[in-house]
Amino acid sequence: MPASADRKHRIVTAFQRHVANPLNRRLPFQTLLETTGRTSGLPRRTPVGGRRVGESFWLVSEFGQKAQYVRNIQADPKVRVRLAGRWHHGTAHLLPDDDPRTRLRALPFFNSTVVRAFGTDLLTVRVDLED
Repeated sequence: MPASADRKHRIVTAFQRHVANPLNRRLPFQTLLETTGRTSGLPRRTPVGGRRVGESFWLVSEFGQKAQYVRNIQADPKVRVRLAGRWHHGTAHLLPDDDPRTRLRALPFFNSTVVRAFGTDLLTVRVDLED
């Protein structure tokens, strides 16, 4: 990762970790992705933007393999997604061959704009929902 992208990653993730995510997790209808911490084994909830299409939920990770929730998915793909206040179990799949910029055009505009603006290594994620 180039130095400017690394600096951008550190700044954005610090803001998300300490300001944006704690606030967004409290919003009752914020979409959340719950993974299992790869080291701690504890549930980790991350506010995400994406869209349900049929029995799948699609999102794009702005930092790809460097995102903590992506690393947690690599260790254990069983996740939960909170959509419109209701939790759904599912299995997450990382899709490096999918074009994340094209995928963002089909996802909610505001979130897609933020992901494009701040992202340094986009990665598509599909969650196959079980319920």
